Amino acid sequence: MKTYTVYLFRHGLTKGNINAQYIGHTDFPLTTDGVNQLHEIKAKHHYPEVEAVFVSPLKRAMQSADIMFPKNNKIVIDNFIEYNFGEFEEHTADELKDNKDFQNWLHGDMYTRPPYGETNAEFVHRVCDAFEKVINGCISEGISDIAIVTHAGVIMTLLACYGLPEAPMAHWQMDPGYGYKLRITPSLWMRGNKLEVVDTSPEALKKED
Repeated sequence: MKTYTVYLFRHGLTKGNINAQYIGHTDFPLTTDGVNQLHEIKAKHHYPEVEAVFVSPLKRAMQSADIMFPKNNKIVIDNFIEYNFGEFEEHTADELKDNKDFQNWLHGDMYTRPPYGETNAEFVHRVCDAFEKVINGCISEGISDIAIVTHAGVIMTLLACYGLPEAPMAHWQMDPGYGYKLRITPSLWMRGNKLEVVDTSPEALKKED
């Protein structure tokens, strides 16, 4: 039976990452170091050859995709944008530690939202809906190898929802420029919306440990 390979890559480094800020919809570009790091990863490990590249609309994802996959046209998926942190945007956890809304959000359920942000439930629904449409479309069209260049929150959410082995979001953290290689077997996907996480990517990452 034909299987499909999907790569999920986190964008490169931004100043928000360096400052440990909550950065969702703020459209930060890559830093100079972030650009250089991606070129170093590409030179040392090589990003995979794929037939299609899907990308978040934010600059940091678009710039990263252009470095990782310069030969591919990029298909922008608006719902692969990062979480909307609302009033917490561009703040650090330390800055917000005495904020009652922040405390409630951290300890709340899936339906607790930052002021003017989105709930976890809304975030999960939109990124999963977008992902399922992409995967089902690729299976329908017979596109075997694709990459998605997006954000850490999006990747961790998708793998927590669909990944085998099953694991919580925190298990799926990754450094900027890196990600995971997934295998989709149509029968498993159609029966239970599950996919196999088979490796990190670029695959040489594991040799650095």
